[in-house]
Amino acid sequence: MYFVYVLKSLLKKKYYTGFTDNLADRLNDHNQGKSRYTKNFLPWQIVYSEKFQIKQEAIQREKYFKSAAGRKWLKKNVNK
Repeated sequence: MYFVYVLKSLLKKKYYTGFTDNLADRLNDHNQGKSRYTKNFLPWQIVYSEKFQIKQEAIQREKYFKSAAGRKWLKKNVNK
């Protein structure tokens, strides 16, 4: 099982999109400062996630969310 997720910083108005095979552990990693980008905006909370059976599908969805169209979709549907 793979997950694409969107995190929101509780400190600043920042969002982060990623994918993982263990959502709870990955959130813990972000909140412990183990990611270069996210360590400056602790703490984080998950505001959106999607589940996939196939890793490549999760990677494709993450790439979409990082595109202009995907950021627009997230802003409209998640980042309110």
